[in-house]
Amino acid sequence: MAGGGDGTISAAAAALKDTDKALAVLPAGTMNLFARGLGIPQRLEDALAAFAAGEIKAVDLASADGKPFVHQFSIGLHAKMVVLREKMEFASRLGKIGASVRAAYRTVMKPPSMRVQLTIGGAEIVTRISGIGISNNLFGEGHLPYADRPDGGVLGIYVTVAKERGELLRLAANLARGRWKDNDQVEIHEAEEAELKLLSGSRKFRCVIDGELHPLKEITRIRIHKKALKVLVPSAEKKAAAAGDFAGG
Repeated sequence: MAGGGDGTISAAAAALKDTDKALAVLPAGTMNLFARGLGIPQRLEDALAAFAAGEIKAVDLASADGKPFVHQFSIGLHAKMVVLREKMEFASRLGKIGASVRAAYRTVMKPPSMRVQLTIGGAEIVTRISGIGISNNLFGEGHLPYADRPDGGVLGIYVTVAKERGELLRLAANLARGRWKDNDQVEIHEAEEAELKLLSGSRKFRCVIDGELHPLKEITRIRIHKKALKVLVPSAEKKAAAAGDFAGG
């Protein structure tokens, strides 16, 4: 059992990758996006109760140059926002959310620009981007950015070239509403492997892996590892009952 945000859970998942031991995820972070994708209740007491009658399921992990991650690898907009947020002071979950909002506003006012080569399968895309996010399975629609199918077997690759302030504000509004497929500011691909090459010279850029900042290498290879992690999740019956209760108001 591991409690924390996606960064903490990512470290625990790396230790259990390709083993027979299952991971129980306690949602004790800020957004708990991987836990949400597994259908784990967000209140700790409810999560523990769900584990007591839960079941073990195999789900996917992704990796960036061999480093496993449970949620997302990103560069550009998200990385700059995290860099700015890390310079702010906050002492609580709400404080961190507030700092994230302020950092996001400053990022939109002065967005990053990076020239990259993205190789997906046999196709090469060379372009100047403001942000790329590569997720462990495709994000679902209409909610926070997490995967509805944690065992879908593909990377979700989200590329934005938006650079004008109006475009970035529309992008932020769409992301807040969980609009991915109908978002003209984002180009979406899916693949089992991808290679990202930085063409922007010697400037020191950063990447974010499950919420944690890391140096960005000139070339990063990302791949999906199908059903490489066993997790403890609420039983199918519990999930169905919860869905029924929600639908009934």
